[in-house]
This record gives sequence, C-alpha cells and structure tokens, in this order.
Amino acid sequence: MTERQVIFPADRHALYEEHGYSAAIRSGDLLFVSGQVGSRADGTPEPDFENQVRLAFNNLKATLNAAGCTFDDLVDVTTFHTDPEKQFGTIMAVKQSIFEQPPYPNWTAIGVNWLAGFDFEIKVIARVPSKH
Repeated sequence: MTERQVIFPADRHALYEEHGYSAAIRSGDLLFVSGQVGSRADGTPEPDFENQVRLAFNNLKATLNAAGCTFDDLVDVTTFHTDPEKQFGTIMAVKQSIFEQPPYPNWTAIGVNWLAGFDFEIKVIARVPSKH
C-alpha cells in the first residue's frame, strides 16, 4: 500500500487551518492538489478578479513547488467559475500567460454558484518527477 504524504507550501496560509484540509496529498508519484483560490496570506479573497485568478495560480505554484513539481508536471486540471461567460476571457488570458505552448494539461471548467467568497478555484493532479 502506498503511503500518503501531506504537502503544504512554505507560506501556509490561514484557509488550511480554518477549514481543516491539506494543500496537497502525494500518493506514489501522483500529487493531488486541493482547490487553490486567490486568497491573500490571511485567507481573505483578493477582490480584483484578474488578480484573484493570478493569485490562485501563484498559490498553486507554491503548493506544486513544495512537492518538487512545476506547472509542466500537471496532468489534470479542473477549474471552477462563478460566472463563466463573463470571466472566461480573463481566465484564458491568465492561463495563456502560464501555459504558453504545448503540451497543455487536460482541462475541465465548471460553472458553480458559490466558492466560499471566491470567484475562481483551480484543482489539479500532477505527476511528481522522479529523481535521477
């Protein structure tokens, strides 16, 4: 049986403590990352939508880095949006600034009506690179 390893970014923020969840769990060579939101260090939402999306990706990057991963290691991405039609252009612009060229991870976008005060959330599965 594969042992689970809990992963937290170095600058662990208040949401993990407040809501009682782990940033990510490593199982074998897979990393399952909890939904990352555009939260500031105190756990509150970034009010500007574009900055909230960028901050969600920054929070994701910190969690990936804590496990020895990068955006290149992403296998599966799911994003959640409170107003997909209105937000899509902004999200795509941020996404394209991070994933500039193929190969791209697979991606599923889901419209939702509530994200605990946030408007964007990103959840991923990554493959942890092997150490040679």
